[in-house]
Amino acid sequence: MSRKFIKLFFIWSGVLFVLCILAVGVFDPFFQYHKPIKGLKAVLTDKEYQCVGSLKTFDYDSVVAGSSVAENYYNDWFNKGFDCNVIKAIRSYGATADLCFLLDIAFERQNLKYVFYNLDPSALVADTETTYALTGCPMYLYDDNYFNDVAYWFNKGVLMEKIPYLIANSIMGDYDENNSYNWAQWKEFNSDMVLGLYIRKPSISEMKPANYYENVLKENLTLLENRISANPNTVFYIFIPPYSMMWWDNIYREGDTEAYLYNMEKAMERLLSYENVKLYYFQNDREVILDLENYMDILHFSPDINHYICDCLISGKHQVNKSNYRENIDDMRSLSYEIVEKLVKPYENRIKVDLYDD
Repeated sequence: MSRKFIKLFFIWSGVLFVLCILAVGVFDPFFQYHKPIKGLKAVLTDKEYQCVGSLKTFDYDSVVAGSSVAENYYNDWFNKGFDCNVIKAIRSYGATADLCFLLDIAFERQNLKYVFYNLDPSALVADTETTYALTGCPMYLYDDNYFNDVAYWFNKGVLMEKIPYLIANSIMGDYDENNSYNWAQWKEFNSDMVLGLYIRKPSISEMKPANYYENVLKENLTLLENRISANPNTVFYIFIPPYSMMWWDNIYREGDTEAYLYNMEKAMERLLSYENVKLYYFQNDREVILDLENYMDILHFSPDINHYICDCLISGKHQVNKSNYRENIDDMRSLSYEIVEKLVKPYENRIKVDLYDD
């Protein structure tokens, strides 16, 4: 092999490397370095790779923070209802530690007017350490160290798939930026879907003590409260979403009903002590949770319910305060036992049973 060939090989290899870095740096489909360049849209469809970058580089003054049930909000509902500019801070599991990690990034870069925070019951009993690394997220995108971005610059998937996808959806597609991370398209929401996906535990576990999750509950609430108290000029709209009645049937069989209701009551008690918190409770909304046509499975509801929740945040419907939060929990307790004793029975012949239940 001639020296001339070797020289040309290294020259062209260097040129190719530079072109790869330039392509990623200019188009930046994960938005690590800048917001979308002129002519391109903020095509946000891959939260594990794009959520952190968008929080770092976009212009916004409010965030919607939550789990997968918060992905189907249409951003402009909040923009128009609250006169703000919102983007999403989403983590599928919705664990408190993970969402607080995202909120910290947002607060470091913006003066937030509002945080619209979806508080899932499971988040109050989740691990209080972040789960990003444990679940294989690309951690080189989660820090501010550009020297480890080599996995981004020379990534075949980024160069051959993500950049063309960004360009195609910006120029030729009908992608709506307000639908960031929305997964509802082509999904079905009806009782057949719910009952087909619900694998019911045939046995009923002994009911856990109400304070069963006390320690982890306190730790998770402290994580959230630290962000609330550190940002007194930000209004936190915290809302507890409406899971279907089959979810209540499931936690009853797991022996978690009283513990989860206790967690909700304690969370309300502590969160309502902050002047910059507005709290909303949807779990006992009978028109929503008893109608399985609103759901895809036992907890994921249709975008129509997302719209309804947003409208309630705007109007004040379902807001709870210090004088009525216990009343709401008592009402949910009564409803939860009515569900397992009476309301679920018409569906029992359509519910699949877990054959491997211990």
